[in-house]
Amino acid sequence: MTDKEKTEAKWGVQLRKGSLELVILAALKERRLYGLELLNLLHTLETMQITEGTLYPLMDRLKREKVIDAEWCQEGEARPRKYYHLTDLGTQKLKNLTELWRKSVVDIELLLNNPGPSSFIPSSSPPSSPKATEQEKQGESHD
Repeated sequence: MTDKEKTEAKWGVQLRKGSLELVILAALKERRLYGLELLNLLHTLETMQITEGTLYPLMDRLKREKVIDAEWCQEGEARPRKYYHLTDLGTQKLKNLTELWRKSVVDIELLLNNPGPSSFIPSSSPPSSPKATEQEKQGESHD
């Protein structure tokens, strides 16, 4: 693996870590999913390739925080499955994280589309000293 590939892989890991909770809450919005179903859904997203060893500890933490809840359901002859769903607190957290995500995307897009501070920050000249301002006024009156 080249240095460039290593850097990109590290970037992908950090991006995934920073957004995984939001992605899981969004996946559970208005539906219940069992663990493997959620994992398979995440695997359809190129940037969310995680393992069970990453998913289930996160689900346990979200459950402890009362952001999600889970219940075992028996479906026919198959073994019971643990279905996860958002709580009211989880729905509010999803709303808050979504707003923060969208603000972050706008900020990042602003920088990507307008590199350099002069392209989006109004330029301002440094304030003149009171003495210089008085001299400028006197110079103007003598002309």
